[in-house]
Amino acid sequence: MKNIKNKTICILSVIILCISFSACKPKEIPDGTYSVDVTLEGGSGRSSIEDAAVEISGGEAVGTIVWSSPYYEYMIVDDVRYEPINTEGNSTFEIPVVLDEKMEVSACTVAMSQPHLIDYTLFFDSGTLKGE
Repeated sequence: MKNIKNKTICILSVIILCISFSACKPKEIPDGTYSVDVTLEGGSGRSSIEDAAVEISGGEAVGTIVWSSPYYEYMIVDDVRYEPINTEGNSTFEIPVVLDEKMEVSACTVAMSQPHLIDYTLFFDSGTLKGE
């Protein structure tokens, strides 16, 4: 009887481990373009991300974000400077992104009397991806 109980505990332990490892495995996202929700932290709280999309290609993700302001002149991500991809309307940038991790970025705004480089944190939530 004790042997059956030990075997049962062992089998249940293996099942629990298998379930927990499969739950931790990152999901593969097929190549394509998706809309995505982005959480923005930092700054004065006046700016926001109006719209965002992410293009997945070969496991790499490039995000297109549209700020709520036309006054961002450039962004810095991982020490690389990115220029806006538009000349009219709210500032729009294409930047490399990591899904489901907080990303430290900086953005230079000229909305004040002189340019200011402001630190932000972006979070691209893969749970909100919607194919376009």
